[in-house]
Amino acid sequence: MEKMVLRSIRKRGALEMSIGTIVVIVLAMTMLILGLVLVKSIFSGATYNVNVMDEKVRGEINKLFVENKKIVVYLSDNKADMKQGEDWGVAWAVKNLGNSGTLSYDIKTEEIEQGCPLTKQQAEAWITLGGSGNNIAVGPGETVARVVRMNIPETAPLCLVRYSISTTIGGQSYAQEFFDVNVEAK
Repeated sequence: MEKMVLRSIRKRGALEMSIGTIVVIVLAMTMLILGLVLVKSIFSGATYNVNVMDEKVRGEINKLFVENKKIVVYLSDNKADMKQGEDWGVAWAVKNLGNSGTLSYDIKTEEIEQGCPLTKQQAEAWITLGGSGNNIAVGPGETVARVVRMNIPETAPLCLVRYSISTTIGGQSYAQEFFDVNVEAK
């Protein structure tokens, strides 16, 4: 009789163990699926937000173009107030009012505020991305938008620097625009 009770307890323990294991596995799979759904919704929401912002920036840039304006810089008064040690992006766009061709551009230091202890080469070194581009296909009426990334060193002098954007389409000089960078204390 004692042996039968022991066998019955062992069988019940084995049954309880397998039911507990099954419950843990079901809960783990449920949590995994919920986690994957959450990650997917976060990434799809982020992608949607980036696309919406990109469309709005393009819309705002297109508003800046007046009838015969070929190039615009998306800054209030073409001036960016940047703090020392800051990373910035300056958006600009060119609209092809002529025939199809390839667009090339170059961004250079045009002028430095008088009395500023900075050379043109030092100011151009602040441009980290988007300082030039070649062979960008552009059709008639198309707009090409770009962003120039700038990193102002923490040791940069507090002064005003003017940069010029020179563009050519099909090897011919097309349009030129400028923007100013005003370096402020951190």
